[in-house]
Amino acid sequence: MDLTDVFIFLFALYFLNLWWRRYSSGRSSQCRLNIPPGPKGWPLVGNLLQVISQRRHFVFLMRDLRKKYGPIFTMQMGQRTMIIVTDEKLIHEALVQRGPTFASRPPDSPIRLMFSVGKCAINSAEYGPLWRTLRRNFVTELVTPTRVKQCSWIRTWAMENHMKRIQKESVEKGYVEVMSQCRLAICSILICLCFGAKISEEKIKNIENVLKDVMLITSPTKTQLECLVPLIRNRRAFVDAKESPNEEMVSPIGAAYVDSLFALKPVERGGELKDEEIVTLCSEIVSAGTDTSATTLEWALLHLVTDQNIQEKLYEEVVGAVGKNGVVEEDDVTKMPYLEAIVKETLRRHPPGHFLLSHAAVKDTELGGYDIPSGAYVEFYTAWVTENPEIWSDPSEFRPERFLPGGDGVNADWTGTRGVTMLPFGAGRRICPAWSLGILHINLMLARMIHSFKWISAPDSPPDPTETYAFTVVMKNSLKAQIISRD
Repeated sequence: MDLTDVFIFLFALYFLNLWWRRYSSGRSSQCRLNIPPGPKGWPLVGNLLQVISQRRHFVFLMRDLRKKYGPIFTMQMGQRTMIIVTDEKLIHEALVQRGPTFASRPPDSPIRLMFSVGKCAINSAEYGPLWRTLRRNFVTELVTPTRVKQCSWIRTWAMENHMKRIQKESVEKGYVEVMSQCRLAICSILICLCFGAKISEEKIKNIENVLKDVMLITSPTKTQLECLVPLIRNRRAFVDAKESPNEEMVSPIGAAYVDSLFALKPVERGGELKDEEIVTLCSEIVSAGTDTSATTLEWALLHLVTDQNIQEKLYEEVVGAVGKNGVVEEDDVTKMPYLEAIVKETLRRHPPGHFLLSHAAVKDTELGGYDIPSGAYVEFYTAWVTENPEIWSDPSEFRPERFLPGGDGVNADWTGTRGVTMLPFGAGRRICPAWSLGILHINLMLARMIHSFKWISAPDSPPDPTETYAFTVVMKNSLKAQIISRD
């Protein structure tokens, strides 16, 4: 063994010793706490090997553990203590009634930091001044009624392109690949909201692919920077020159999300945001908003293809609002209760995620009679709430009428403020700040697609509701549908 090998060996022993002392100290302190019950684990690895040996998705294991240990239980995943909360009352207590206590995020792993430069992202920032600054800026600059109206040109432009692409693909292939088409349309909207510019379809597809690869950890963040930094610099030059809107930079100065980031100077960052941090903030909007909205649209269309009665009832409502030859505008969808019922039932039956993003308590506290250490990962398993027969009648059935007068969901609050019956956007301090914008995009796209076309099953690809798990809960076999013009 040469000197280098000896050095490496001693270095490894040193860090193993540090890790063991930290682990032992953490376990000792936990033993003194009354943390929720859970399956016994192995030394060092906890329940990690038990989970891997199950050879099935974590979600299904959670359902079994809930039956055995109750509505709140603990899993030890290596050094990570995970407390799983599945009861609607406990979820509401933690996220809404005691929101500030459970509003933080666990410390990020080094791998996650690769995709969130210096934790400068709304979703992953720990609860504190930086998070407040970023979130307040986001809400003010992107989702206020004034800003939404000011940027309506983007949705008009993207919807026109979307409808043309659907028709073209139908002619060329004989069917429409719903997910890919919806992803591209939503991604177009969000990218243009960020940068205030009309961007070519080729560039949008490239950005979509790069962000997807980064999210799946198959592409380095360097590629992400190379893709988005030129857009940031082009917009910065437009703002610095105080130019007027043109064919490329359509949004006036101040109307693009990135404009607000140029002027933002969080005290915690020591001055202006760097290009890398602006890339992070724009990327999280595009990535999170694209997947959740496109997934919801695909699930909704699956049910409309499967049940033509629901589709025709929606079509009649849309025609009643805008006529057979009219164009569905943003204000029109607010007058369509059946459309809203379909979207709500889709989000209930197929929530984009079965868990919320990981939470953490800002201090040692308690929940449900158990101690919750400040360093623990608190995971809210919200899918169970939408499957609970004590809350929903026939929960496995897709029935939009449950959200109309007389239905069991008529008083359901999808923000969780009044009580937890479904939580597609989270709740409390960490609720998705763009949930209303996402609903607008979903409602507008679905209404236009049903108004222009009748959607039917592709003969060789019948709708398959089997789920699989990617960034969101998606169809194992993407929906392919044929369209028939309503003209």
